[in-house]
Amino acid sequence: MFHINNITENNLPYIVLQNSDKSTCVKISLNEGGRLEELKCNNVFIIKDIPNFDYGISYASSVLFPFASRIKDGKYTFLEEEFQLKKNDNNINALHGIVYDKKFKLFEYETHKKKCSVTLNYLGKKHSQGFPFKYFISFTYTLFENSLQLKVDLKNIDKRPFPFTLGWHPYFFSDDLFRSVIKFKSNKKVVFDENLITKEIINFKTDEIFTIDNKQLDDCFFLEDNKVSFSTPKYQIQIKSNVKENFLQLFVPKDLPVIAIEPMTGISNSYNNNIGLQILEPQKLYSIIWNLDFNIK
Repeated sequence: MFHINNITENNLPYIVLQNSDKSTCVKISLNEGGRLEELKCNNVFIIKDIPNFDYGISYASSVLFPFASRIKDGKYTFLEEEFQLKKNDNNINALHGIVYDKKFKLFEYETHKKKCSVTLNYLGKKHSQGFPFKYFISFTYTLFENSLQLKVDLKNIDKRPFPFTLGWHPYFFSDDLFRSVIKFKSNKKVVFDENLITKEIINFKTDEIFTIDNKQLDDCFFLEDNKVSFSTPKYQIQIKSNVKENFLQLFVPKDLPVIAIEPMTGISNSYNNNIGLQILEPQKLYSIIWNLDFNIK
């Protein structure tokens, strides 16, 4: 039987989903954008918080809305109106949306013999700098013995349409990144400028196996399908989405045993280059599912 518990650590509320012997579990932070702070399977950590890697810098496992990655100078034009987002990226660009630090509320939960799930809600009714639209966003985390599903539901509750892309920013732990590899299919790669803003798109064919070695990655790729695999000496995972157009951001922070493998529906500066950008009309819904399958070696 799977179980769900509410706990408090360092005065912050968390929700823990776990199997009967607690060997497989996830920990979700309600006050930090409903992010997945911890994931382990058979007592092997797949995702965990890293000391001295503050969430305000890492955005670890946050859901990115209404845009993923960066918007140049925080500026964009939509329906002939100009907007200025908060420049939270060294006061240069807007970075990773506006819900990563919001307080989510537990809406409902379910426990079963072979799975459990929680749904967390946030109602965006207050004016947000550069995104003055009302929205409702919901995350449903479902934990199975060997997989985790994250479903994001979005509704436009404004009287106007709004632009958006979505992303997820998990960092995967490996005590030997040099011997860890990624597999994905891509035929195009994003070339960034010095501020990590999309400069151009180039043809790029990935190798069958993408080795990490000692690379300091911060790269974005167009995916040919909806699957990305990651293998370490201790575990193997696969991330899949249920949408047709997918992009992948890879980021390896210096001297840390983690890699960010970020599925996204758009790329850097999407509000200005329109790559992956979608428009949600008033009262319309949008949903995406990311499935994370894991296997302990």
